[in-house]
Amino acid sequence: MPGEKSANDRHAAYEPFTPDELLLFRSAGRLRTWERGDSLMREGGRPDHIVLILSGLAKVTAESDNGYTSVLALRGPGELVGELSCLDSTERSATVTALEHLSGVVVGGEAFLRLLEHHATLTLAVLRSVVARLRDSDSLRTEQGARSSRSMLARVLLDTAVRHGVAVDEPAGALEVRMNQQELAGAAGVSRESVVRSLRAMHAAGLVTTRRGRTCVLDLTGVRRWAEE
Repeated sequence: MPGEKSANDRHAAYEPFTPDELLLFRSAGRLRTWERGDSLMREGGRPDHIVLILSGLAKVTAESDNGYTSVLALRGPGELVGELSCLDSTERSATVTALEHLSGVVVGGEAFLRLLEHHATLTLAVLRSVVARLRDSDSLRTEQGARSSRSMLARVLLDTAVRHGVAVDEPAGALEVRMNQQELAGAAGVSRESVVRSLRAMHAAGLVTTRRGRTCVLDLTGVRRWAEE
């Protein structure tokens, strides 16, 4: 779409660390890859490492007492996962799972803390990224009680497409969101049936197309209008 930034530009806008700070993580850890469905870390596990995602997308989920799985967040290139547990030495509060082929740098918990002790600018960058995530989380929880299921799904699609969407060849400007309907439901805090109905309505309006496990956002402006309803 005219005036839209490229996928790389969008991703860069949300990367919390400078190239020098990313190099610090790389120098302190080791490279590893995961395939779709692999766990980077599990809820209840030991806080013995963090992961800096280099490529690919991961979901952060938590299980409730009744067995419902909530999608708390998505994490992509340039973002950390697992840092909170390492900072306060508590068991993992969520599971992080690769949504596609993913590569990252694994840094041991003690090595991560040493990095923060010796590099004040890196410590501030980590703090800023945590604060930004908390603000996003608070905003989402506030809106879940005030907006319709359709509006919440549109918000999740818009946010995910802008931050983590994959550009497709046709049509120009379209962005693919690589989440299935259950994952979209968990992220939006709505039922899977609501997701099915809302996606059907968005498809009829020419805003999206769908295929197994993926939604292609055709019109960001239109989806944004639905998100603001």
